[in-house]
Amino acid sequence: MILIYTENWDGKFKKLTYELVSYGSELAKQLNTNVVALSIGNVEDNELQKLGDYGASKIVSINEAALETFDTQVYATVITQIAENEGAKTVVLAHNNVGKAISPRLSAKLKAGLVSGVENLPTSVEPFTVKKKVFTGKAFANIVIKSDIKILTLFQNSFGLVENKKDAEIEKFSVSVSDSGTTVLETKKATGKLLLSDAEIVISAGRGMKSGDNWQPIEELAELLGGGTACSRPVSDEGWRPHDEHVGQTGKIIAPNLYFAFGISGAIQHLGGVSSSKFIVAINTDKDAPIFEAANYGIIGDARTILPEMIEAVKRIK
Repeated sequence: MILIYTENWDGKFKKLTYELVSYGSELAKQLNTNVVALSIGNVEDNELQKLGDYGASKIVSINEAALETFDTQVYATVITQIAENEGAKTVVLAHNNVGKAISPRLSAKLKAGLVSGVENLPTSVEPFTVKKKVFTGKAFANIVIKSDIKILTLFQNSFGLVENKKDAEIEKFSVSVSDSGTTVLETKKATGKLLLSDAEIVISAGRGMKSGDNWQPIEELAELLGGGTACSRPVSDEGWRPHDEHVGQTGKIIAPNLYFAFGISGAIQHLGGVSSSKFIVAINTDKDAPIFEAANYGIIGDARTILPEMIEAVKRIK
C-alpha cells in the first residue's frame, strides 16, 4: 500500500496535492498495489472525492480540533498511525516546508529509508532505486532504499497530473492527540499574493536591475503571465525586495515550470534553489555568466532594456 499525505488550504486542494496523488498512482502500478490518501483538516466530501480522479482508491479523512494548528511532532505521530493501520510500505509527501519537517520524524518512527527531493518514479523496484539530483543539480545519484518501508518527498511541478479515475472510498478516522509541548502563539498566512511554492511561472531578478526602484516591469511581467516574483540573495540583502522572495540554497528552493532570471549571474548558491525548474530563461549582459550554463534559453543584453520589449511581446500574444 502507498500512503500519500495530502495538504489542503482552507479546505481546498491545489495542484500540488493532485500531483502527489498522480505520482503515487503511477508508483502503485510499478509496485502492483493501491493508493491511500490521507487528509487532515476540515475538507468536504466532494473535495475529498477529487483525489479519486488521480488514482486514490481510499481516502482517510481526519478532522480533529487538536490538529487545526500544524505541529510536526503531532502530525508525524498521526501519519505514522495511519501508515501502520493501512500497512503502507511507501509514504509520499511534498518536498516543501511541511514535508521536509515531517519526513525525518516519520523515517525514525517507521524505521524507514528516506529519499528527499525526488522528481521521477523509481528506476527499479527490485532493488528500490530512486534517481535524484545532487550537488545543486550538477550530478545525479541513484539511491537504493533497502528498508521495508520507504519514504519519498516529491518536488513540486516535477511530475505533472495524470488522471486515473477511481471510485474512492472515504473513511472518517479519529485519533487521540497528546500535547507535544509546543505552544503556537500566532499563525500568519500570506494573502493577496501568489506564493512562490505555488507558482508555475516565476519572474526573478538580481543586481542587474541596478536598483529596487526598477522593479515595476518585473511585477508587470509576472502579472501578465500569472506568475510569482522572486529575487537573488544580494537583492534581498540590499533591501530592494522582501526576504520571502529570495530563492536559492539559503532561501526558498523552487521548481516552477518556467523560471526567468533577469540580471542574475547565477552563483552556485542561487542555482541550487532553482535548478529543478523545467525551463530556465536567462537575461544577462555577461555572455560568460554561469546562469547561461544552466539556462535552456539565453538572451545577452541589459535586463532593463529587454524587459519592456518582452512585456509588449506578451501583450501582443495575449
